[in-house]
Amino acid sequence: MERRRYSETATLSLVLLGACGLMWLLNGGQFLRVATFQSMAFQLPELGFLALAMMVTMLTAGINLSIIASANLSGIVTALILTQTIRPDTSGAVAAGLIALAIGAGLLTSALIGVLNGLLIALLEVPPILVTLGTMILVNGLAIVVTRGYVIAGFPESVLFIGNGLVFGVPVPLIIFLLGAALMGLILSATQLGVQIVMLGSNPTATFFAGVNTVAVQIQTYLLSGLYAGVAAMIMIARFNSAKADYGASYLLLTVLAAVLGGTSAAGGFGTVSGLVLALVILQVISSGLNLLGVSSFLTMAIWGGVLILVMAVNDLRQRAYAQRRTV
Repeated sequence: MERRRYSETATLSLVLLGACGLMWLLNGGQFLRVATFQSMAFQLPELGFLALAMMVTMLTAGINLSIIASANLSGIVTALILTQTIRPDTSGAVAAGLIALAIGAGLLTSALIGVLNGLLIALLEVPPILVTLGTMILVNGLAIVVTRGYVIAGFPESVLFIGNGLVFGVPVPLIIFLLGAALMGLILSATQLGVQIVMLGSNPTATFFAGVNTVAVQIQTYLLSGLYAGVAAMIMIARFNSAKADYGASYLLLTVLAAVLGGTSAAGGFGTVSGLVLALVILQVISSGLNLLGVSSFLTMAIWGGVLILVMAVNDLRQRAYAQRRTV
């Protein structure tokens, strides 16, 4: 396991260096500007939290198609509380309390959606792809009904700081993401829940007979996924100074791509936060480089789809080669 983790990290590091070199050759000095890297640092965190939310469910051999819808509804709940309760004459202490209430309500919303997913998957034994597809449609519909398709905008400066602020020149969203990634890494590598998540993805039958409460593990996994989607929502609405029902629609493919490219097995049982982070940086470098070249966003999405198919094919070939070597 450790050898495989080292191999994945080394390979991704080389790919990252190659991607940076290619974008530099194609864009010249324009790519190496401080503004370009700062822009990437602001854009990466919201996708990063969504990718972590996707990865943790893939470790159990599941998937969470509802993370974008959950994030949007979470952001809408937060935005509604902020815009309906805070006025220009609201005192600082009261405003701070209302902001905390709004963020807490938003995170609770995404957490409850995660629990609903976990309950349906664990108790009804419905495939995760069908459950989360259903909740995605349900939650997205609720978000559209609540907002009537309009944008909710106009938040206090302290909220905007979460998505646009700098601390010693480092973007606040990036700091939050690094802390969130470190926490996820700690959960997966140093807690009983993390071990059980990996066990469940590797062999659910053996995990059950080992005395693990697989129902509780699945519920906690999707709860964790929901919470991370909620944090992504807080960063997203703070960066855009608005909330809407269809923000981040293109992120769903990228979260799966980042997880698979980072070494997370689609069959469950293996994946690392470090691999995911490296994959996110690679995707962000390529995305920013293509944007500087003026490549259409639709063509970029087509490229991501092709990359996802290629990575899955390569991973399948590697697994078959590894299995063949073990039988020899």
